Amino acid sequence: MTKSILITGCSTGIGYYCAHALKKAGFNVIASCRKVSDVGRLRDEGLQCVQIDLSDESNIVRGFNEALELCNGRLDALFNNGAYGQPGAVEDLPTEALRQQFEVNLFSWHTLTNLAVKHMRQHGSGRIIHNSSVLGLVALPFRGAYNASKFALEGLTDTMRMELQNTNIQISLIEPGPITSKFRENAKHAFVNNIDIPSSPHEQDYNAQLKRLEAETSPQPFTLGPEAVYKKLLHALTAKRAKPRYYVTFPTYFMGYLKRMLSTRWLDKVLIKNR
Repeated sequence: MTKSILITGCSTGIGYYCAHALKKAGFNVIASCRKVSDVGRLRDEGLQCVQIDLSDESNIVRGFNEALELCNGRLDALFNNGAYGQPGAVEDLPTEALRQQFEVNLFSWHTLTNLAVKHMRQHGSGRIIHNSSVLGLVALPFRGAYNASKFALEGLTDTMRMELQNTNIQISLIEPGPITSKFRENAKHAFVNNIDIPSSPHEQDYNAQLKRLEAETSPQPFTLGPEAVYKKLLHALTAKRAKPRYYVTFPTYFMGYLKRMLSTRWLDKVLIKNR
């Protein structure tokens, strides 16, 4: 039987690649994008696509119901992927910007996950995969909003995994490090729009960060393409017993190891040096 999956954040990057790759692998893929123009573009490319704005709960519910119609009322998997990064020191971060970060990166995923779990309970099985981050394992300076959203996601997912242990609904986390995408471009937009850079005591650091965000042709060391995430996603979808966590890229494996081995103060020193 063909398995159906809803994927969020498919306009570019990981979501875009995985949607096309899973379709080629025989899945019934329902992609989603925030912009109507991107929905049309993906449909022109042969994908089923619905419009879901992760900052609008009523829109999320409507989009989920449209996805159910496209898979004849049987959704087998949900891949929560759509997210963005809000740079800036915690002391410079407007509360509204933090609230918006959580709205998109956590609360919307919670809404979709609960809708999916209710549906999957009715059918007796399902897979839910959350695309987290190495920054859900360790924190880095000037990424407090994103760190917090991913740390919260990790805790919520670990809790739900235990709560679903007596069902046939499996939930997994994918932990990418740097992956080729438009993440930096979107982060720069959020940075400039929400942080008062000239008035901050961190202005010098911010200017250096802006240069890094603008250096699209010079990716971070150990950056992999979205196909690295796809390999983990495919295992989480098809394995008889999906793993609770899937590390992707060397930095994620390395940081996971350091977190287990080093004291908090020593880990802080390593992270500050390599920020």
